[in-house]
Amino acid sequence: MSGDNLELHHQVDGEVSKSNEAKLEDFLASTSSATSRADILNILRTRLTVRFAEDTGCEGVLWGDCTTRLAEKTLAETAKGRGFTLPWQTADDNSPYGVSFNYPMRDLLKKELVAHADIVSPPLTSLISNRAPQVSASTKNTTIDELMRQYFESVEENYPSIVANVVRTSSKLRAPILQDTDRLCGLCRMPVAEGLFGIHGWGGDQEAMTLSTDAGSSQDSEGKLCYG
Repeated sequence: MSGDNLELHHQVDGEVSKSNEAKLEDFLASTSSATSRADILNILRTRLTVRFAEDTGCEGVLWGDCTTRLAEKTLAETAKGRGFTLPWQTADDNSPYGVSFNYPMRDLLKKELVAHADIVSPPLTSLISNRAPQVSASTKNTTIDELMRQYFESVEENYPSIVANVVRTSSKLRAPILQDTDRLCGLCRMPVAEGLFGIHGWGGDQEAMTLSTDAGSSQDSEGKLCYG
């Protein structure tokens, strides 16, 4: 028994001594797919940006998402089962994070921004990422975001109106007025209608999904996840 206790204490001490970077790597390694990892990284970047804005006293965040990027996000979030978050992720308005989100470049295509960056003096092309979507031959290693990026970057070359129509359609969505009693997803921090977490949000009968984390809200929704 004493040997078991010694081993347990050793494991606990080892866990405590891990750096934040190591804990993050372990957390991402525990995800079931490439899409899940990319999705969680995007959510964490958003939350980090919001936290920085709060710590520096900012009233809002100006995102650099152009029309092409917003169209990618619209279909990607819908495919992930988080379409209900679109009013907060694609429209200029208050967000559930407590700061306003604004998209000043929402009417510009990516190819227009690239062309503008090339003709101004001095050129701004060094600020633009030319990283092409990494679409793997194996569907297991391809994320939904990469598929949407590849699709819209090809479509905007010859059919830019399709990209703009996707964004205009999503901008017609109106976010509900949030109440202090609204319960939030423990990860993406978006409000969950009537507290229907997990599969219950789509009317299923499976068990609600939970997450072991301290990122939950104080309204008895700690660790619970939305369907997305």
